[in-house]
Amino acid sequence: MQQRKIGPFDVSAIGLGCMSLSHAYGSPPPRPQAEEVLLGALDAGYTFFDTAAVYGLGHNETLVGEVLSPHRAKFTLASKCGITDATGTQRGIDGRPETIKALCDVSLRRLKTEVIDLYYLHRWDKKVPVEDSVGELSRLVSEGKIKEIGLSEVSAATLEKAHAVHPVAALQTEYSLMTRNPEVAVLDACARLGVAFVAFSPVGRGILGGMLRSMDELPSTDLRYIMPRFNEPENFAHNLALADKFAALAREAGVTPGQLSIAWTLTKGEHIIAIPGTANPQHLADNLAAARIVIEDDLLARMEALINNKTVRGPRYPPLQQSQVDTEEIAA
Repeated sequence: MQQRKIGPFDVSAIGLGCMSLSHAYGSPPPRPQAEEVLLGALDAGYTFFDTAAVYGLGHNETLVGEVLSPHRAKFTLASKCGITDATGTQRGIDGRPETIKALCDVSLRRLKTEVIDLYYLHRWDKKVPVEDSVGELSRLVSEGKIKEIGLSEVSAATLEKAHAVHPVAALQTEYSLMTRNPEVAVLDACARLGVAFVAFSPVGRGILGGMLRSMDELPSTDLRYIMPRFNEPENFAHNLALADKFAALAREAGVTPGQLSIAWTLTKGEHIIAIPGTANPQHLADNLAAARIVIEDDLLARMEALINNKTVRGPRYPPLQQSQVDTEEIAA
């Protein structure tokens, strides 16, 4: 498996985003299936697992801890703080130092580990200077509770401020053919500062994988019901037509649409790690195989001409959620 760097860690270029094992996309799988996914990923060669306190309000960290803690030496573990209260049981943006400190202890217990390898500020709490939140994360490093600091959904300017307080090992943001915001400034800033860029939703929140055909297929709790790209019928129909054309390109290349989408993400920089999620054990090997795909220049150009910020319809977040992120917007 191709390896890439996050701070001092060598990790598989494709990691496992664990969120869908607890909430957000579709219905969470039964516990035996979730265990099969986690252990199957480890057996397949995944060495980077990504969770967060907010995923299932503790359920995901608990699941990861119970299933993977016996194998703790075999993988790099990432979790996140900043979207729950200090107990991790109530949702809400909170980047106060005292909350971060208390929640880290909660996460360590749930994850059944003595130290979290990479601990992200999941959202920058705009009521709190990012320097204060990162200062607390730095203290957690000094205390030996976490090894490296990460940020999620922040701009290049915020990354610079945080990095001046303590070296940032990774910045995580949505990135796929459909979501190109990191190309404004963050990808370059990460490369310049030696920060790994961790791309979540590299398959466009599922639509580029070729299996989502109708919003009616999804339970009412699915996260995509609040997203304008999916919940507005005209947007969804337009974006689905793009995905169908993309699937034709994947067939031409002899790979699955999901593999081609993940492979595209990895081609955009050697400092990029992709973390697709899945609740299907059968998808683990398919996703991992994307790291071996070489995209020829002609195909790359056709992919990017087909799906980009001008051809995709609808913003990625509704207004409330958009106000909670700090990522740059692409000029119209």
